Amino acid sequence: MNTEELLFEAIGNNIEGSTKGQLFGKPCYKIGKKAYVCFFQNEMVFKLKGENHADALSLDGSQLFDPSGKKRPMKEWVQVPYEYAEQWETFAKQAFTYVGNLK
Repeated sequence: MNTEELLFEAIGNNIEGSTKGQLFGKPCYKIGKKAYVCFFQNEMVFKLKGENHADALSLDGSQLFDPSGKKRPMKEWVQVPYEYAEQWETFAKQAFTYVGNLK
C-alpha cells in the first residue's frame, strides 16, 4: 500500500460511524450504505455539495470524478490530488456530514 492509500485509510478509519466498502471496485468509506469518499488514481474523492464542493473543485488539479473515463463525471463527486493531502480530512468530514444528512 502506498503513502496516498495509507492516508486515505487512516482518514476513513478515524471518522466515527464510517465503514469500509467498495465503490466501482475501488476502496471507499460509507455512512450506512452510502459512500461518501473513495480512493481512485492515488487521489481521494469526496461527495460534496455547495461551498464545500466549490472549494474542493477550485484546487489546481482537482476535477469531477469520472470513474468510467467516458466524460460522464459524477457531478457531486470531486477528485482531489495528493498535493492537497492536508485538506483531505476536512473534505472527508464535510462529505460524511453531507451524505449522513441525505434521506
